[in-house]
Amino acid sequence: MSLTNWQRNSWLLEHKTSPEEIGGLLAIVERDLANARVAGLSEDWQFNIAYNAALQAATAALAAAGFRAAREQHHFRTIQSLALTIGWPGPKIDQFDRFRKKRNIIGYETAGVVSEREAREMHNLAETLREDVLAWLRKRYPKLLTR
Repeated sequence: MSLTNWQRNSWLLEHKTSPEEIGGLLAIVERDLANARVAGLSEDWQFNIAYNAALQAATAALAAAGFRAAREQHHFRTIQSLALTIGWPGPKIDQFDRFRKKRNIIGYETAGVVSEREAREMHNLAETLREDVLAWLRKRYPKLLTR
């Protein structure tokens, strides 16, 4: 499968990005990584904020590649696209997808289900993804980086 095949399946839409858009997404990543560490937040919120940081990093990679996820299964497609954008390994994508499912539970069904360990793991995954996306952008799309 390729991103173009995903587009043919209506999973992705063509998207023209800009350095400003990529910079804005990366700024959200940085903000959320910092905010996820604010003292006094519940593990649920720490997890949720770190999840958003990771999702925005994945969104930046997808945008740089010339696409955005369609509305249906937006988070799922964005996460799965990491294999086709930055070449992220399956186990990391699987972990991110498990965290997506956990986020749905804490966001829509039940509070207090995230452990301190899970919040830390989500934060670590988001930091790793940020670094991997930045390295990929520097190599493949340096003109999209404004800093």
